[in-house]
Amino acid sequence: MEEILNFIGGKFTPCSSGQSIDNLAPATGEVYSKIPRSDATDVDIAVAAAESAQPAWSALSRNERSAWLVRIAEALETRSEEIAVAESRDTGKPISLARAVDSTRSVNNFRFFAKMLGERQQETYAMSDATNHVVDKPIGVVGLITPWNLPLYLLSWKIAPALAMGNTVVAKPSELTPMTAHLLCEILADIGLPAGVVNVVHGYGGECGAAIVAHPKVGAISFTGGTATGRVVAASAAPMFKKLSLELGGKNATIILEDADLDLAVAGAARAAFMNQGQVCLCGSRIFIADSIRPEFTRRFVEQVEKMVVGDPSFEDTEFGSLVSHEHRDKVESYIELALREGGTILSGGARPELSARLDSGAFLLPTIIDGLAQDSRCASEEIFGPVVTLHGFSSDAEVIGFANSTEYGLAGSVWTTDLGRGRAMAESIDSGMVWVNCWLHRDLRVPFGGTKNSGVGREGGQRSLAFYSEAMNICILDD
Repeated sequence: MEEILNFIGGKFTPCSSGQSIDNLAPATGEVYSKIPRSDATDVDIAVAAAESAQPAWSALSRNERSAWLVRIAEALETRSEEIAVAESRDTGKPISLARAVDSTRSVNNFRFFAKMLGERQQETYAMSDATNHVVDKPIGVVGLITPWNLPLYLLSWKIAPALAMGNTVVAKPSELTPMTAHLLCEILADIGLPAGVVNVVHGYGGECGAAIVAHPKVGAISFTGGTATGRVVAASAAPMFKKLSLELGGKNATIILEDADLDLAVAGAARAAFMNQGQVCLCGSRIFIADSIRPEFTRRFVEQVEKMVVGDPSFEDTEFGSLVSHEHRDKVESYIELALREGGTILSGGARPELSARLDSGAFLLPTIIDGLAQDSRCASEEIFGPVVTLHGFSSDAEVIGFANSTEYGLAGSVWTTDLGRGRAMAESIDSGMVWVNCWLHRDLRVPFGGTKNSGVGREGGQRSLAFYSEAMNICILDD
């Protein structure tokens, strides 16, 4: 039984209450580690450590901070397989996915922002009689709250630009998936990152996370998670005028036009629907299919999904692992039951798979395809965040754009067509922060990431991340 500790001021320390939270492996149901149940007292200590470290950290040159990010990336890379194994065990995702996405991207995030920092140009604007110089100043201490679906991937996405701009960090990973945050802290200690620059406190969102958001010395909050929790974060942070970035839920549309390359579209729609067991905010959980190709697409899509290898996340050939917890599976199953009451038909899945005795207590659920629901039904309009996708027909571009825009969310989507001009025009008509044409989750780290409507506030990614984690100051100097 491994005991995870908080990382505060460069040291691993227990929480002040002495209480702990069991950490379960979702594929087996076994308790294999314990984490601190931290509260406001621990957050106060972490913020004080971050505040003490911030002046010296911000005083480093950009090149020096960039070099630290490269050192972190290199150290992470030496433990990449250990990170992938820990992420797979902690989340239930296939080991192949943890290697290709979580472990690899965590390294890339630090390298990317190290390079981006070096390339950032100071803005200068000349007037007829003066010159304006825009200076980036650090915020100070920033609070980072990350979810359970992509634990180190998203933690590194926030820590790297925050450090690059001279801030120090107090972070809270999800209590469901603490292991890779702990590995990152081990790495930071091993390479000698100055004490207090990165602090990690573990615990429940309502106790530990809320204390970070409410702390008067924390000047900015970057939160990734559910929309309901995002509302609570916004309500707490707004009266203190903290900088706020909220990346929240989605109910994303996958649109298959009648001229789509079906080989490409079927494979792409299946990946978009069920990657990471459908537990990605960007997943395409609503598939809209042109009426003329709906029968053929549906047949091929069901065949594609039923070929997926469901099983032990640690096996190399597994494509579809367990959900993150039994509680989350219960929620997803309740939506499948609701879909039947709403008049839907299950074309595939909708049940728990039969697996080995070792996995009997795991949180497994088959990828589920539901047809026959109205596009405005609850199952087709509320975020499920699991392996459930609904199929819908449409007869015109205008109709499907209306369907795509009919939910409270506006995070992502994809359009599949051989007419790229039509695809781009449709993408621009969708109320969403991101739309892919003939691909999905094809990410350039320089571009903006975020959503509209109830999918969040603000944008991160590339220069936008560096701008969020800094304050722009203008200095106007009158010419001689």
